[in-house]
Amino acid sequence: MSHEIKNRVAESSLVTIDFDEFINQKKIIVFDLKMWLKDELILIEKDFRDKVNNHNWNDYNDHLVLIKCSNNAIIPHWAYLLISSKLKANGINNFIGSEEDYNNYSIINSIQNIDLSEFKEKSVIVKGCSNYANKNYYYSLIVNKIQNEVKSLMFGEACSSVPIFKRKK
Repeated sequence: MSHEIKNRVAESSLVTIDFDEFINQKKIIVFDLKMWLKDELILIEKDFRDKVNNHNWNDYNDHLVLIKCSNNAIIPHWAYLLISSKLKANGINNFIGSEEDYNNYSIINSIQNIDLSEFKEKSVIVKGCSNYANKNYYYSLIVNKIQNEVKSLMFGEACSSVPIFKRKK
């Protein structure tokens, strides 16, 4: 006797939102400003601008460059902007901040840009076991964005979800 195993979750019209999928998967390079500071602490404007103008920015092609300073040096804001501007002029995507800052920005941006037609009258589950679902405000952002479109909203995994919202018929 042959029994076919069916994945009923995969065959269902259930839509899963996983915050992990909202993270840009581009290779990341960290550009640490401290390497261009005198004694890794003091920014001397002329030296800094010379380094910016003479640096080979092509090493960062096809990467997302995170611009930050890893020590406690006091860096004027214009220095970050100068690096960001030079990277942009060379067609290189960049972000001022840490990887955690970027991931947070990326998730918020992805939520804001969701195509609501994907969720129209669908049952949606917000995945609970996500590497990046550590900010509770992501949940309020997703609820505010999609609740008026969905048929139902749940939290967790398909095998053990918690009902959050169900549209009245």
